[in-house]
Amino acid sequence: MIKGIEYTHAFQPIINIDAGKVVSYEVLLRGKHNEPPGFIFDQVPTESLMEFDQANRERAIKQASNLGLECSLNLNFTPGSILFEGGKYVEETIAVSQYHGIDAKQLVIEMTECEAINTASELSNVLNKLRRTGVTIALDDFGSGYAGLNLLVDVQPDLIKLDMYLLRNIDKNGPRQAIVRAIFDVCLDLGIDVLAEGVETEEEFDFLNKLGVSLYQGYLFAKPGFESFPPVSIQYLKR
Repeated sequence: MIKGIEYTHAFQPIINIDAGKVVSYEVLLRGKHNEPPGFIFDQVPTESLMEFDQANRERAIKQASNLGLECSLNLNFTPGSILFEGGKYVEETIAVSQYHGIDAKQLVIEMTECEAINTASELSNVLNKLRRTGVTIALDDFGSGYAGLNLLVDVQPDLIKLDMYLLRNIDKNGPRQAIVRAIFDVCLDLGIDVLAEGVETEEEFDFLNKLGVSLYQGYLFAKPGFESFPPVSIQYLKR
C-alpha cells in the first residue's frame, strides 16, 4: 500500500436486457470525494504504478464483497499487469476474490483494445492459462484502434465492449451503423459476447436492441454508484 493516497471506488451496473437483470458491476477508481482516476494516478510514482494498481483491485474486491456482490465484477488490467511474471497479478486477484467469497467465474478481466495491440501474441499465451481458472476476458473500447479484428484472433476475448464513440448517435449515423453491424455479426460467428458501453439515449438503445445487442452499460440505465451498487432504471429490467 502506498501511504498518503486516499482512494475508493464507484460501481457501474452492466445489464442483460434479455435476462432483465444486472449481470455485473464495473469497478471505477475514485478519490475520497469522488475525484476521477487521473486525480489518483497523478499522485502515484511511476515505479509504483503496477503495485498500486494491484492494491486498488484488491481493495475493490473487498468493497464489492462487503456490498453483497452476487453477480460478476469487471476489473481493469493493463497488459503489463496481466503479463507480469506470467500472470501473477491476475492469480493474486483470483486468490483475494476467493478469500472474500467471490468465485473466479465471477471475475471479468478488462483491457483496452489500444493497450493490447502491441502485446497480443504474448497476451494470448497468458490469457489461455488464466481462462482455465474460469475468468472472463474482455476487450474494452473495441473499435477505437486500428487492429481490432486482429485482436479477436490473437486474444480471443469472451466479450468485447464497443467503443462509445461508435455508438454516439448511432440511430442517425449510417457509417456507424454499418461498422457496428459488421462487428456484431463477426462476434456472433465467433461466439463472442457484445456489450454496448456509454449508451445515453433511448434512440441509441432502440437501434442496438433491434440489432440484437443484449448487454448494456451507460447513463441511460444507471450512473456509477459512489461506494455503492446503484439502482437501475426499472423500465430496462424484466422487459
